[in-house]
Order: sequence, then C-alpha cells, then structure tokens
Amino acid sequence: MQLNAVLNKPVATKRLGLIHDKQTDLIDRLEPAPIDGGFSMEDYWIWCPSVTQINEDTYGMVASRWPKTLPFHPGWLTNSEVILATSDRLDGPYHYDHVLLPPRGAQYWDGRVTHNPRIIKWEGGYALFYTGISHALPDVESGKPLPLSDSRVIAARAAKRVGVALAKDIYGPWTRLDTPILPTRPNTFYSFLTSNPSPCLAPDGSVLLIFKSRSYIGNIHGPMKLGAARARNITGPYEVIGEISLDGEVEDPFIWHNGEQYEMIAKDMTGSLCGERFAGAHFVSYDGLKWKLARQPKAYSLELLWDNGAKRKMGSFERPFLYIENGIAKSLFAAVSDGPGGFANASNTWNAAIRLK
Repeated sequence: MQLNAVLNKPVATKRLGLIHDKQTDLIDRLEPAPIDGGFSMEDYWIWCPSVTQINEDTYGMVASRWPKTLPFHPGWLTNSEVILATSDRLDGPYHYDHVLLPPRGAQYWDGRVTHNPRIIKWEGGYALFYTGISHALPDVESGKPLPLSDSRVIAARAAKRVGVALAKDIYGPWTRLDTPILPTRPNTFYSFLTSNPSPCLAPDGSVLLIFKSRSYIGNIHGPMKLGAARARNITGPYEVIGEISLDGEVEDPFIWHNGEQYEMIAKDMTGSLCGERFAGAHFVSYDGLKWKLARQPKAYSLELLWDNGAKRKMGSFERPFLYIENGIAKSLFAAVSDGPGGFANASNTWNAAIRLK
C-alpha cells in the first residue's frame, strides 16, 4: 500500500485543532504522523495496534489481520488472527514477523478467531489480553459474499469472549488458557458477549480490566456497554465490579494510571461526549468504575496531520493505544482507514503511529 498516494489526494479540510489538557497533555503533544511509519500489509486488513519494547534495539507491535479477499466487516469476525510485527524505531515502519495466536480448532473457546490484542510486560515476560471466538460452522471461503445475516457471522459475534495468553518470550511459545477470563453471565449487562479488553496492571500485580459488552434482549443483542472487572493477578479469577455509566456510547477503551487516577480514551460513537463523531473522548476516574469527562473531553480528532504536510480526515481512527515508558506517554497508535468515512468505504487500513512531543 502506498500511503503517500492514499494521503496526497486533494481534499478540502480545516486545520487540525489541538486542545490542551493538563491531565495528560496529550492532544496538543501530537506530532505529524510519519507517512512511512506504523504498520501495513499489502493483502491484509490491519487493525488493533498494541506496542511494547522487546529489547534495546527492537519494538514489537501486536496487531490483528485478516485477508482482503474478505470484506473488512464482518470479515474480522470470521478470520482475524493476532500477529507480531517488529521495528527498530518506536514509530516504525513495522515489519511482519509471524502469527502469535493462530486458529487452534473449534473445540477451544478461541479456536477460530483472535482479535483485539493488548500486550503488557509481566513477571519478566508478557501477558496478552485478547478477544477469542469459536463455533462449529464451516470456514468462510475467500472471495465469496459474507453478509451480516450469514450464520457464521451471527455465531461468531455471540461467541466473543475475553481471554489472556502468557509467554516468557514475545516470539513464543504462548500459553493460552482453556477458558476465557471474562465469560458471559445470564441476566447481566454482559450476558451476550465480552470483548475489547483494556488492562491496567498495578505494582502489586492486581489488574483493573475495562471491557466492552452486550446483553441479550430476547434472542438478540442489545447496545454496546462498558464494564469493569478486577483480579488479584493476571490469570484471575476476575470479578466484574459493575457497568460503567456514561452520558454517551463509546467503544475501544484504552486505560492507564497516571499516579493519581485512572484515565481512559475511547471512541465516541455519536460525538455527544467530545463534540466529534468517532473521535476520541477522554475520561478520568479514581476507582475505575465511576468515570467522568476530562476537563477537555476530546483526546484526538479524525483529522490527522501527516509529516508530508497532508491533512486528512481519516475514514476511521479506532483502537487507540498509548505507548507509555517510565510513566510518560511517548506515542499514540491507532487503527486508521482511508475512504470517505467508516471502514465500509475503506480500500486500505493500517496501524498509524503518532509521536508525542
């Protein structure tokens, strides 16, 4: 994919507005995104960036991919796999290394699909949170239509669960648990699915985990919600402590602790929270359950400035991930797409890297 060709198309846009926020000083620290940075693959949809430093000379990006011979949506529900890409620079370019969590058989809860990776360093190794999917239906054939009404899509959506895998070395081998760490539970806000995990590891080894959920309404699912869970250690058991109540709908949460309180950025689904639909809303919390909008509620805009001078309103800007080193946020990564708006109109997707001043 030639990003210069994608991003240099003439387009009428307003100048990128940067909003100061003392709580993280994030949005006005955004530098122009490098055209040749981040991670892309020619024949794959790329999504879900999560980055860690492997050693002094190497950074690792864990991401999701699925073939472009399938539609972006709902192809991820049937064919996504979690992979590793590496680079000698934090902002890339990253290069594909290998598949970390391949399909392992329908008998496993995550045996057909892995998605939504979040990697953290843990006890001299790594913990990888992710969404797993399994079902007993036939494989999806590349190049053939895949409507939302397809039984495999319906089964895959209902089978989404949050799990964790462990490894001493990021290159593997990875040990996956035989059961998800966040199963569904009847008559709760997460009775239909759990997905999109965002963990925050405390110095004592305990974990606060924010996740996306849906509940059953009759035989179908209800709207998206966020929940919070806690565990004394990475592998659990996890106790769901409650539903997060917000004055709007969000997804793709990323959380961290700034030494005084938790902070979260997430995709604003309607624009009612940060003022721009599908841009990033910013929240703060002392307990991880009760969240309020930050003093400046917008964390980032869909309009992105690139280091070749191009300003583009991206079709999508999702799955935000902050790379934090020694308590300082150094780069913002996000899954982006071209097109006039939304991944349904995208020809290319990639994981962009935006260095912070």
